[in-house]
Amino acid sequence: MVLINDIFFGKVELPGIFDDLINSSWVKRLGRIHQSGAIFLVNPDICHTRLEHSIGVMLLIRQLGGSEIEQVSGLLHDISHTAFSHVGDYVFDNTEENYHEQIFEEVLKSSDIPEILSWHGYHVDEVVKGVFNILEQPMPKLCADRLDYTLRDSYHAGLVSRKDVKDFISSLTVENGVIVVENAEKAEWINNLYKKLIEEVFNFPLHVYANRKLTELIKVGLQRNELVHSDLFKDDTYLLNKIRSTTAGYEGIKAIKQQRGFDVFVKKGMGLKMKNRQLNALI
Repeated sequence: MVLINDIFFGKVELPGIFDDLINSSWVKRLGRIHQSGAIFLVNPDICHTRLEHSIGVMLLIRQLGGSEIEQVSGLLHDISHTAFSHVGDYVFDNTEENYHEQIFEEVLKSSDIPEILSWHGYHVDEVVKGVFNILEQPMPKLCADRLDYTLRDSYHAGLVSRKDVKDFISSLTVENGVIVVENAEKAEWINNLYKKLIEEVFNFPLHVYANRKLTELIKVGLQRNELVHSDLFKDDTYLLNKIRSTTAGYEGIKAIKQQRGFDVFVKKGMGLKMKNRQLNALI
């Protein structure tokens, strides 16, 4: 057994499979990747990791009665994210922000995870080919992935309190395989929070500036062969240090932190195409 401590779910004891998976190299790597991309460079308070999110997704699935293999899939669903999360999508001009989904099977099967799954009686194809309705639903429905980043990112951005989040989670249940809320008030709350998160965090001009400028630095580094594709599958510290190993890269990161040219950036139009997101909770 392993004991997990989460800001929303508290201390939770889990079977040994989760201990082995959390200590696998690809899952541990998520602990060195910022959930919100380059935003921490201009807003250090928003610095939580993609591992925290992945564990949160797993625990939410568990609380809602999902099977062990769905919980496993929740923990693993983001292992193929590049360094700086969705910045990788912008580097590859992926406007749907699903590059990590496109390469998920390849990354998963080339990792140490299939062997770990086999130790516990599972096959990797159960994760790859499984249908997990609590974990994933098409937008704008609620699902564990979408709910956790909405609640967790909003909490770290100061939009909601821990009590707000815990109260909302207690209102959730699953009907016909879909996550629903107990009343119209809760539905309106989460729908409005999602909209607020998009407007005040994801599309906040300074945050877009940071992600855009880091994207440009990575693209230039790749064009000049100062960076290689595989660097994006390391972690944030590794990639940041490699960018800063050149004079131009060092000055570029420094400029982002000092918000140089931000006013001009806003006046010219932010120019970063981001996924159109919406949420419509069912009662």
